[in-house]
Amino acid sequence: MTIAKGKVYLVGAGPGNLSYLTVEAYNLLASAEVLVYDALINQEMLKIVPINATLIEVGKRGGKPSTPQEEIDRLLVEQCQKGKQVIRLKSGDPFIFGRVASEIQALQKADCNFEIIPGISSALAAPLLAGIPLTDPVLSRCFAVLSAHEPDALDWQSLANIETLVILMGGRQLDEIIHQLHRHGKPISTPVAVIRSSSHPDQKIWTGNLGNISFKTNGESLSPAIIVIGEVVRLREFFINNSPKQILNLKPPILNTMDAPLSNKTVLVTRSAGQSGSFTKRLEAAGANVIEMPALQIGPPSSWEELDNSIANLSQFDWLILTSTNGVDYFFERLLAQNKDARALANLKIAVVGEKTAQSLQQRQIQPDFIPPNFVADSLVENFPEKVAGKTILFPRVESGGREVLVKELTAKNAKVIEVAAYESRCPEKIVPQAWEALQNHRVDIITFASSKTVKNFCHLIQKADIGGSGIASLLENVCLASIGPQTSKTCLELFGRVDLEAQEYTMEGLFQSLIHHYG
Repeated sequence: MTIAKGKVYLVGAGPGNLSYLTVEAYNLLASAEVLVYDALINQEMLKIVPINATLIEVGKRGGKPSTPQEEIDRLLVEQCQKGKQVIRLKSGDPFIFGRVASEIQALQKADCNFEIIPGISSALAAPLLAGIPLTDPVLSRCFAVLSAHEPDALDWQSLANIETLVILMGGRQLDEIIHQLHRHGKPISTPVAVIRSSSHPDQKIWTGNLGNISFKTNGESLSPAIIVIGEVVRLREFFINNSPKQILNLKPPILNTMDAPLSNKTVLVTRSAGQSGSFTKRLEAAGANVIEMPALQIGPPSSWEELDNSIANLSQFDWLILTSTNGVDYFFERLLAQNKDARALANLKIAVVGEKTAQSLQQRQIQPDFIPPNFVADSLVENFPEKVAGKTILFPRVESGGREVLVKELTAKNAKVIEVAAYESRCPEKIVPQAWEALQNHRVDIITFASSKTVKNFCHLIQKADIGGSGIASLLENVCLASIGPQTSKTCLELFGRVDLEAQEYTMEGLFQSLIHHYG
């Protein structure tokens, strides 16, 4: 028997933005069987990985609990020896403060195949995306890249004589860096730039000098940050003031879109995993920095039996009611599983709740017979186009946690409603690190909720993560809570004691427009 031989790829993820991931890195992620990744990795990169791949987060975040390096080494060897294609994804470039030597030695010792894939280091990308050249014929004939993780180990006398310094892992050591450089002869007027979250939508840049940069960044979280020290920092302002936007086309642009209605707002979007795309893009186009926090995981119900039996006997029903795109997707999946198509619905009338639900049907070349004027279940009952007494209605729905009003009100009007589980929505195991960090550091301005269940799951995830006990009220202080409609608002009031904004039209587009109107 031939045993499959695995391979480990030590891959650089670049500064964070997907635009700066190399083609080879992208292709490797798309074919990964196991992904071992650091905490600073952009969560969007995880969406590239095949759905059946094993994902292992190994921490490595300053000031936070981290997976011991010995354990990471062991994991890589273990997965490789199982014959897996393993991607070890590291921020920036693996050979620049990537702690890669220990992993290579472990792989060599175990006779594991491995390959190193370069990435764009944030030491180079962050200054560029901030409009700061690291070299200049007059101002900077050389530059040094250093880590301030252990400031006592650095030769500050030599560093103070270098024209341009690029410092990684220095956010927590900013005061010590300033002290040491000034002490060893660097003028207090030396320009400084601090670049946080380079290449991400929430990139923020502070500029000043050794004398005032601490004051300018006071109270701000400076992780992850790149610090640039030297006269070249002055060139940033020159480029901004003298370059039209179409010429200086950096991503994210160093020219702020201050006229955008959501400019400088960070929006936390709580939706089901994989269903936030178009809403997120609309928010980003309006100037917002968006952090996606999946608060629902959509999957199959515990059993298909009831739904399959109903599909096998569609002729006994008068109406089919669909209240979500998930209901549409799973209903048609099971229809196809029984070798049936839309023709099986020829004698059924179809009612839907919600514009997106109707669009999902229309994509299957099916026009619903009834869409209520308001996109809520209550409106469907109130405006039903015919008497429901004596009618048999098929209602594929979420297995648990859905509202009961539709069934109760139709049953009260003497309709026979057959409820069947078409899908289940579950709470994720844990909050995504990027969302939790933003909440802890009070960097979130708006949270959007698209259903009562996302509100409940959000609370559960926060309570699970809030080991220090700061409390939801403290985390949500000065945060706008935006709801898609009355039932979601009701749950917000129950759990938070408030709701700050409710969509006029109970759709994601309505929620977006309400945010634009509120902040525009």
